[in-house]
Amino acid sequence: MATLFLTCGLPAAGKTTWARELQQEHRAVRFTVDEWLHELYPTLTPEHADEARDRVERVQWRQALETLAAGVDVVLDWGLWTRRQRDRYRSQAKQAGARVVLCVLDPPMRVLLGRLSGRNANLGPGRFPVSDDELTQWERRFDRPSADEAVLFDDVRRRA
Repeated sequence: MATLFLTCGLPAAGKTTWARELQQEHRAVRFTVDEWLHELYPTLTPEHADEARDRVERVQWRQALETLAAGVDVVLDWGLWTRRQRDRYRSQAKQAGARVVLCVLDPPMRVLLGRLSGRNANLGPGRFPVSDDELTQWERRFDRPSADEAVLFDDVRRRA
């Protein structure tokens, strides 16, 4: 049975770092939306990223389901800020016969803000700049997984 690893967290939480570790450890296929955005749309600006992000996520999700059906583990490195999103991908993966592990990265805001300055100073392919104000606004919209949600997954792993 293949496993879908869902990463959940805000920018600078360490999602891609953990996703790369999972990819190596489980010989999984990793789907990181920002990397594809930069490859497919090299001149894309953050103001126009949402529409492109939706398209890339749809393609990545189709590929992820095909990969799981082939018996290969998948790491979905997206963020998944809402329970609705997490429920959707968990449910569809379960219907495809996959095991689903939720990987929650939720360091304190002061840690995120500290990491953010370093991240913004070293933007490489697959990374957009994020301001402190944007991160603060997004933190208010982040629907942290609750204990009742966690029981719906085969496993929940947490990092701060």
